[in-house]
Amino acid sequence: MTDVQTVSTTSPGSAAPPGRLVVQRGLFTGPSAEIPDEMYVEVLAGHAERRRRHVRVGTFGRLSTNTYFGRFPASYWQRWTTARSVRFEGRISGAGRVMLRASDTNGVPRTVAVHDARTEDVRLEARLDRFLDGGGLWVEIVTDDAELLLHDARWTVEAPAVRRHTSIVVCTHNRADDCAATLAALADDREVLGVVDEVIVVDQGTDPVESRAAFDDVREAMGPTLRYLRQPNLGGSGGFTRGLHEVVRAAGDVPTDALFMDDDVRCEPEVVVRLAAFAQYTSHPTIVGAQMLNLLHPTQVLAGAEYAVLEDLTNGHVAPGAVGESDVTAYFPDGTKNVQDRRVDAGYTGWWSCLIPVEVTRSMGYPLPLFFQWDDVEYSYRGRAHGFPTVTLPGAGLWHADFPWKDWDDWHRYFNLRNAMITSALHSGFPVRHLAGTLGDLLARYLVSMNYGLAATLIRAVEDFLAGPSVLDDGGVAATARIRGERSAYPETVMHPVDSAPGFGASEMPIVRAGGEPSRTNLVMAKRLVQQALGRVPHPVGAVGAGEAHWWHVSLFDRVAVTDAGQGGVRLRHRDPEAFKRLGVDGARVLWRFVREGEAAAARWREAVPRLVGEDNWRRLFGIG
Repeated sequence: MTDVQTVSTTSPGSAAPPGRLVVQRGLFTGPSAEIPDEMYVEVLAGHAERRRRHVRVGTFGRLSTNTYFGRFPASYWQRWTTARSVRFEGRISGAGRVMLRASDTNGVPRTVAVHDARTEDVRLEARLDRFLDGGGLWVEIVTDDAELLLHDARWTVEAPAVRRHTSIVVCTHNRADDCAATLAALADDREVLGVVDEVIVVDQGTDPVESRAAFDDVREAMGPTLRYLRQPNLGGSGGFTRGLHEVVRAAGDVPTDALFMDDDVRCEPEVVVRLAAFAQYTSHPTIVGAQMLNLLHPTQVLAGAEYAVLEDLTNGHVAPGAVGESDVTAYFPDGTKNVQDRRVDAGYTGWWSCLIPVEVTRSMGYPLPLFFQWDDVEYSYRGRAHGFPTVTLPGAGLWHADFPWKDWDDWHRYFNLRNAMITSALHSGFPVRHLAGTLGDLLARYLVSMNYGLAATLIRAVEDFLAGPSVLDDGGVAATARIRGERSAYPETVMHPVDSAPGFGASEMPIVRAGGEPSRTNLVMAKRLVQQALGRVPHPVGAVGAGEAHWWHVSLFDRVAVTDAGQGGVRLRHRDPEAFKRLGVDGARVLWRFVREGEAAAARWREAVPRLVGEDNWRRLFGIG
């Protein structure tokens, strides 16, 4: 292909022409008014009228789809799929110039093909042969003294020899209204429903989705495509695995993918088209995930591509070069757009929207019955060990509740810690002394910060890891009830309205700002431990904002009101010498046990994996024989 081509066209109609598959639709506004149009198309000059499936560019205008949803992730298609070229197609009324543009790893643009439009259909093609390390494709439209209307825009690829099937799995628990809204967004997009065989809803709640009037509308719109299942609450891993099990059982010899989707997202139905299409062409069975955008800040990508550091029991690390925790409509100081040109590898992908081929499950088993937290991490790392890569696909995204607005001091933290240890035991060298040091550092931070309930949560998580695989015999049901009960003994785990905080008068919550992070953390930690143990703290009472609730700052108080991360109220922490001593002793004891017994416990976990991830174990948990 030469650098620039002028391409004549034939009419593609409203769908892909024979022998081709739509892999990405050209959309020009979001699924709801809360989403800025600039996520889809950017007006660089003049005026444009933007609608979901068409855009009208006024005279002397310039428009670009070099945006989050407007780009075609060419680098990912070249690296992971068998596709050799991609075609942009659309229908045009009016006059103007349509240019197919491309970028490289460093974001430097070039023109690939040009079409001078005069009320005809457009077809611009690009070979996928110069994007291995990075780069994308997009369209720019330029008008002179006439306007141009583009509609029915889409990216197509030569149809695969064997077509894969896709079924959506939605897991829900007592978020009936949110789930009904997500299902309604899918039901309203008939093209998306045409992509999938089934939409399986696994409802584990006591407030069922089927009780909502909106669900009746969904049931009517989807017809036999919708399958609604009820079961006891087995957490996210249990809900998604039930749906995965149904897909695997129904697939038979037909190549099929299960596409997980959370219940509480603001759904961009296009994510189904893009994930399902990408999976049609992957050279090997591949776990394909969508990116997560922040619900409260819809132009921010939180999870562009992530990895875990298993030896430190941490996840959520942004892969170098990936878009993460930033505004994808913004420009950098050098004038370049904040789009992800560089191709990056993902260690895992979250299950807010994630596609899993049945071949993966049949080869390595189902997810672990972890209830929730780290189940998606463990499955991707297990997949890698079995030769199945994980890809987080740029431009395939939906909006999920902002993680930074969720408080760590919650019963969920038990599962985060316990399941991190399990995943580390299965997929790392499991350096016991290093891990004990990491856990000990967390315990010390919780104690000096007067997070006594969180310290107790950590201790229980370590104890249950050491207890071994039997703690998963019920899928996590008993652990959930127990940790909630244990945490209820610690008053700082409860959020209160700021105007009725018990024990804090209206004048007893002056804001005390935090200083910088200490450079000699070990010495500062030792000092804070002594201050908390003896009650020699500088501030008798005060208030600290959620963004400044660092251990080295909160530990300076005898009583302190800390703003909840969700900004809905405050959590009240009181220095409690008895709890400090008791939890310190219990924590030291369980960490010493971890040093002595950790290797043996890890071996038991590794030995139990085939049983835990087997179909028989899950059918027992589902209660279906």
